[in-house]
Amino acid sequence: MPADVESSDLRILVTGGAGFIGSALVRHLIGSTECSVLNVDALTYAANLASLTEVENKPRYNFLKADIRDADAMASAFNDFRPDNVVHLAAESHVDRSIDGPAEFLSTNVTGTYVLLEAALAYWADLDGAAKDRFRFLHVSTDEVFGSLGDEGLFSEDTPYRPNSPYAASKAAADHFVRAWGETYGLPVIFSNCSNNYGPFQFPEKLIPLALLNAIHDRPIPIYGKGVNVRDWLYVEDHARALWAILTEARPGENFNVGGNAERRNIDLVNSLCDILDDVRPREGGASHRDLITYVSDRPGHDLRYAIDSTLIRERLSWAPTVGLDEGLRRTVAWYLDNPSWWQPIVKECYAGERLGLGRPSLS
Repeated sequence: MPADVESSDLRILVTGGAGFIGSALVRHLIGSTECSVLNVDALTYAANLASLTEVENKPRYNFLKADIRDADAMASAFNDFRPDNVVHLAAESHVDRSIDGPAEFLSTNVTGTYVLLEAALAYWADLDGAAKDRFRFLHVSTDEVFGSLGDEGLFSEDTPYRPNSPYAASKAAADHFVRAWGETYGLPVIFSNCSNNYGPFQFPEKLIPLALLNAIHDRPIPIYGKGVNVRDWLYVEDHARALWAILTEARPGENFNVGGNAERRNIDLVNSLCDILDDVRPREGGASHRDLITYVSDRPGHDLRYAIDSTLIRERLSWAPTVGLDEGLRRTVAWYLDNPSWWQPIVKECYAGERLGLGRPSLS
């Protein structure tokens, strides 16, 4: 951020701000900075305005229900709100759903990103000198674009792309489009690729909330394959701080990997959740929640291991995660136990924990 620009002067357009990471970012921007925010969200199944109740009545918060694939709506959003920055988070994000129905991922993640880029480019081209200089388009992506690691090594900002799922392929394509709009048209774009996020307000199709809610209801906890797949875990509020640091300090064209430096096998992660529940909410009869763990057939094309090298953001932007995995898991368990009013409507009306990602019949 230029030295003569204060956070109170910034207007930030956030796409997907009613989603898991997006809502954490919006809460951070409204609660910890003086920015004005426009949250643009289509309110698809995983979006939830209840995740934003603490900021919804703040004067600096604005909401627009719109789809990033709608060119007219995006042009209006830019021209009416006049943002200084864009943080692009809107995306279909669940690997299992991408296996069952890849077309929606192509449409939203690739075509939607293209439409948003075109709107941003047209808006940016008409800005004057100072406003044009401070404009940034931050594209938020995933470590899954890099494919799968073996037992050793870390993903760096220079790791070649090798996506293995339809979701990862759609995000990789979006990354390339954003980079192309920066190189070809001069749009001041910046990038981030993050590891697995977790924490409050996460839709229960993902591993941690799914395991938690199944355990709370004394239902089997499904573990894919043998549970040996490894992920690096990042507390979502730490990610929100990282995105603010990148948005305000990164130079156009730069890319930052954001990780929690907290690798754990899926089975070990779920065991930790079960142990926490045994401590804070024991099962009737004294049995362990670990007894609910059930191994199921693996996800097609399941990447073995992801791990992030976040040296660059730590050294260049002085960011580091503040919430360790064990503490973050305890906070997450406590939040889901204390907030059934947030997740009960989802379980009743939208997603009850059914298995996804079984794949489609072979066409051969």
